[in-house]
Amino acid sequence: MNYHSVTRRAALVNRTGTELNIVVGLCVSHDSLFFKHSEAPVTVLVAKDRVTGHNPVAALYTSHSYYERLRAVQRT
Repeated sequence: MNYHSVTRRAALVNRTGTELNIVVGLCVSHDSLFFKHSEAPVTVLVAKDRVTGHNPVAALYTSHSYYERLRAVQRT
């Protein structure tokens, strides 16, 4: 994704007339560009991070197995 792609997406939602834009999985620099060009307020639902290999919802997908391992350690 580049600068023009982000600004085009903001222009698209601006034309659509959204009242609130929810960002999922953009990196910080792209988030900032989208915030700048969006006419409606913007909030971030899921942010990218390096821990999950830039897969922002990996923690949600693996939460069940991850917490099962934690519970097993606590039982011992």
